[in-house]
Amino acid sequence: MQKLRVLIADDHSIVREGARQLLDAQPDMVVVGLSNCGEEALQHAREHRPDVIVLDISMPDFNGLDLLSLLKRASPLSKVVILSVHQEPMLVRQALASGARGYIVKTAPVSVLIDAIRTICAGDTFISSQIDIARLDELRLSGSQTSATNPYDLLTEREQQVFRLVVQGKTSHQIAELLCLSGRTIEKHRATVLHKLGVKDTVEMVKWAVRLGVISIDE
Repeated sequence: MQKLRVLIADDHSIVREGARQLLDAQPDMVVVGLSNCGEEALQHAREHRPDVIVLDISMPDFNGLDLLSLLKRASPLSKVVILSVHQEPMLVRQALASGARGYIVKTAPVSVLIDAIRTICAGDTFISSQIDIARLDELRLSGSQTSATNPYDLLTEREQQVFRLVVQGKTSHQIAELLCLSGRTIEKHRATVLHKLGVKDTVEMVKWAVRLGVISIDE
């Protein structure tokens, strides 16, 4: 029987090693790579082309949703399951919309990771029981009815990247380096984001993001 090849990307060594031992003990799984940052995850994804990528949504060098998009481009056939301490339905919705096939809260029992991997490899979606499924369904429904329900959905993919980096505390110079863009371009994106969201400054942007669950208050 061909084993499911899994890449684990998490910046906490205890989580990585614990997940590796758990998955390697399964008769149908083998861990092909351990990554402690986004750059390493991208390198391992290109090198190993795993069946499944277990991805911590809070990596030190990348926003998790941005990294998710890059991983999908680096290894298109890999299925991604998000591992996170955050359980806000808005964040779960964004992860699924960005290409994730599963979302696990880190407080879930360890056996849930095994179930999630097998579920998504069978073609289904897996969501932790800690997630408010009713609220998630409401967000999905509202998103399908109109893209204007949530102003965040009016932002382009690049504007969403800039927005998430801004509310994480990154400066325009840092964002420009991360996204390989000019400082002037980043400033234009920031101004557009402020206008589309109807906020005046970065402080209001952060408050807006926390209120709607785009980021967690402790992120």
